[in-house]
Amino acid sequence: MYNRLITIGKQTGESFFLWGPRQTGKTTLIEERFKDSLYIDFLDTAQFMKYQLKPSILYEEVNALLSKTGEKSLWCVIDEVQKVPQILDEVQRLMKNSNIRFLLCGSSARKLRRTHANLLGGRALRFELYGLLSKETGKDFDLVRILNHGYLPKIYLSHHPQQLHKAYVLNYLKEEIIAEGIVRKLPSFSRFLEVAALGDAEQISYASMARECHVNETTIAGYFEILTDTLIGYFLPSYIKRPKRRVVHAPKFYFFDIGIVNYLAKRGTLEIGSPLFGKAFENWIFHELKAFLHYKDKSEELSYWKLSSSAEVDFIIGDMKIAIEAKAREDIHSDHLKGLREIIKDYPQIQSRIIISLTKKARKTEDGIWIFPYQEFLEKLWKEDFF
Repeated sequence: MYNRLITIGKQTGESFFLWGPRQTGKTTLIEERFKDSLYIDFLDTAQFMKYQLKPSILYEEVNALLSKTGEKSLWCVIDEVQKVPQILDEVQRLMKNSNIRFLLCGSSARKLRRTHANLLGGRALRFELYGLLSKETGKDFDLVRILNHGYLPKIYLSHHPQQLHKAYVLNYLKEEIIAEGIVRKLPSFSRFLEVAALGDAEQISYASMARECHVNETTIAGYFEILTDTLIGYFLPSYIKRPKRRVVHAPKFYFFDIGIVNYLAKRGTLEIGSPLFGKAFENWIFHELKAFLHYKDKSEELSYWKLSSSAEVDFIIGDMKIAIEAKAREDIHSDHLKGLREIIKDYPQIQSRIIISLTKKARKTEDGIWIFPYQEFLEKLWKEDFF
């Protein structure tokens, strides 16, 4: 069992939502950290039907349990909470009238927003569980494995990742898309998933994707909204503040798991030194950075920077606090430093310029660019050495 870095537990003190894509380990985390809590799972058909027909049963059952046990406080876990949006009215009533705290878990808040469900008006915190991180795997970490298998715990350890990736995508289409009636034409959406995977870690062009998928741009925009709502991917905005030269405005898009990208894009096995290994490495660094900012409760936003003349930096942390390039190679030379050398011309206030690479030993260029082995960078990142 991996020691997950997300800092939630009964000591959290406040009720909270825990979101995360399927199979990231939410259930395992709950079983480990919320033992002896009242547990309600809406994947259980009987429980789903009971609360769907009469949500107020929750209020009655909890009050009865408090009276019976003499407990003054109680934690209640509701898994797949998005399946019964009406239950949130009862959750709020219990939070208001008794000393009970809730862990409200799910893989998507889309249905809650679409049905204008009660999101508790700021009374509950919000956390998101990401896939496995290098620090969580410890001595079991293997870069080639994680860039081929992905970040989902079960699939990372599997000897048959392709079969599990296929099952994951099919279950996603069945449980998240078909069951909720999210799209009208499933074949078009399935084709979109493949096209989007081919463009993972790249700038988004709705027009070109619409042509490839034989739908209009509005449909493509709606499809991306589905991916972000169901936590299957994230937009990375372009940094456009105080530009001195023309910059690209289009966002990039990253899938939540590189293993799913590999399956959808039919990449096969990725080998060190290949261009696709480099793209997967960039997705992985995005994954680590995004999880770090969330788990450490940092206020800094993540973005990227690109001039219209093509000079680019993969990741910007905060308001030009740190500029980062991800290069899955050992031999870093001057061509790989161009983006970091261009960006400081426009933003001389940058505190650190960093290349994360496969090099064996850290070094620093004469003009102040750090070139780190990925292991050392991540160790420093999670120790909060950079900020």
